[in-house]
Amino acid sequence: MKFPAMLFAGALLALSLSATAVADERPDHYSGERSDTLEQALANLADYNGQLEAILAKDELGPEDTAKIHELTYTLENALARIESEVEALEETLEEVHVASERYEVETVRTQGRKYLDNAAKLTK
Repeated sequence: MKFPAMLFAGALLALSLSATAVADERPDHYSGERSDTLEQALANLADYNGQLEAILAKDELGPEDTAKIHELTYTLENALARIESEVEALEETLEEVHVASERYEVETVRTQGRKYLDNAAKLTK
């Protein structure tokens, strides 16, 4: 995996952990858009980050802007939570490749290595 992609994935993981911790401390008002798959989570992340960026680009933020940002954060938190779970699964698959490579378990290296690469590619697009 390229270094910038690894850095991006690490940053997303850190953000999702902090977003989850903060989310546990306050009541929910909105549920946000769901992120049922990694692809959907990445699409939501790009879309809602764009919306957040557009609002933050304004010279002045009013109450309606902060209310909209509040709503956006629920979808962003959902996306980051999905990405976190997908990255954890990716780490587990890579560990299987690692252990199998030490044991010269060629078939496991091949099948799990392909699974790892297919899923990792979704993060680097």
